[in-house]
Amino acid sequence: MALGTAGISGVALAQVAPMTPEPANIVNISASGFLEVPQDWLRMSLNTTKEGADAAAVQAQLKTALDAALAQAKPAAQPQQMDVRTGQFSLYPRYGSNGKITGWQGTTELVIEGRDFARISTTAGKIQSLTLGHVGFSLSREAQQKLESDVQALAIERFKARANDVAKGFGFTAYTLRELSISSADQGGGQPYPRAMAMQAKAAMADAPVAVEPGKSTVNVTVSGAIQLR
Repeated sequence: MALGTAGISGVALAQVAPMTPEPANIVNISASGFLEVPQDWLRMSLNTTKEGADAAAVQAQLKTALDAALAQAKPAAQPQQMDVRTGQFSLYPRYGSNGKITGWQGTTELVIEGRDFARISTTAGKIQSLTLGHVGFSLSREAQQKLESDVQALAIERFKARANDVAKGFGFTAYTLRELSISSADQGGGQPYPRAMAMQAKAAMADAPVAVEPGKSTVNVTVSGAIQLR
């Protein structure tokens, strides 16, 4: 009876855990797509630094410079075309060799950004209380989202075309998608505007528009995956 029971148990185990064949005809492939478009968003940062023995006096000087800049910039503001906002505002002590506070130094910043390059550069050129510190170009959020969507669709179509070509090349008529991953990268943006150059530019501008020239942004999307030929 014991031997008979052991034989039945062995048959039951074989039925519960059948051998699964390894998948065959698996191929890993990838395809990329990219598009390049002009940058449509300009960001200008204007700032100034003040120093003095009294913290309150330095802070008052910074506020005066910022208020004057805002008074010139805000009337020209227009949603999405030219947005105006305050940026960094900092005030910190300066120490002497004896470790005691010898004075104070502070910085304030005004940011002007948007799609209307002419409006932004003209407004920046009129502001005399602050110095141009940084000019940067990029894509607006809407343009970035559209570009990524278009490039992803392009990369997917190229992946599908390559999968069909690989299947036909090996004598198969179709394929099944087993794994898929999508990665993206973008290039482009602004560049710093060195302070020495900014001071020279401000001295020469005399209410003239700041010369700006946008670059281009490139988005690259890669679709990678495993297909099973059939």
